[in-house]
Amino acid sequence: MELLPLLCLCLLTRSGITSAQQNGPAVIKVEGGADVVLPCSLSTKENIEFKLFDWKKVAQKDDGLKEVFLYNGGIHYNNGRGGQSEEFKGRVSHFQDELKHGNASIIIRNTKISDSGNYTCDFPNLQPRKTFYIELVVDPVLKDRTGENIRAPKPFFRIRKTEDGVLLQCKVHGSPKPKVEWQDSAGKILPAEEPQVSERGGRFYITLTTTVTRADFYLCVATQKTIRHQISTRIYVNAYSSGPQTHPSDQNLRKVMIGVAVGVLAPQSQVHCETKVTRQKRSQSPNQHQL
Repeated sequence: MELLPLLCLCLLTRSGITSAQQNGPAVIKVEGGADVVLPCSLSTKENIEFKLFDWKKVAQKDDGLKEVFLYNGGIHYNNGRGGQSEEFKGRVSHFQDELKHGNASIIIRNTKISDSGNYTCDFPNLQPRKTFYIELVVDPVLKDRTGENIRAPKPFFRIRKTEDGVLLQCKVHGSPKPKVEWQDSAGKILPAEEPQVSERGGRFYITLTTTVTRADFYLCVATQKTIRHQISTRIYVNAYSSGPQTHPSDQNLRKVMIGVAVGVLAPQSQVHCETKVTRQKRSQSPNQHQL
């Protein structure tokens, strides 16, 4: 008999919810792309299978409330009722088996940044009327969004040997303006020269240069926070001698394939240093290329 209430409590706890509304709106945080439960339960635990409850979201602009989920005696947006806001269609559902316990909670799947905001769960026909307030905060997740039809930067390398070590130069272009960083295999941000930035046709072109003195995997990471896009390319620099700098036409000139950590293959880049910068072995497994 206690199984269903326990199951509901587990679902709420998974989403960071431990109790119903106390003083002020309950605040729920979730990472973008994850599912989240918004809680709404009557303290009386009365059966609401044949009652009306309505979930709405306060719009970001002065254009009224957005219809999230409406249930009225068994009829709701997922079984034929119209009127649901377009952005929530196919992503919101309730817990049918929990209605008998007074639980009108809903689950929003595949959360988006635009889902952030204030929600109300309203029982307009109860006496007295009851309304619950929820604030949802969807944290942005940085990831490669190249396939989402955005103007994504495509980092690529040029490297050459200098008297001080191996110079790594990364070129990135994109809009909005990306932030570019060099990192080592441990994720430590490397000191770099002042980035060279230009703008043409609304697109930013950035070149970032750093010098390294030890063998390691190095990444050029480009981040566009406003569109939550991040992409990186990776290269391995092997140990090298401290001999004189070579010219690109030298017989020791080699090419190195850049392994791209996010699945995008950058063009081959010429190595302006001695043969100690080598090709990555084909026998390496994909897992060996992950940081």
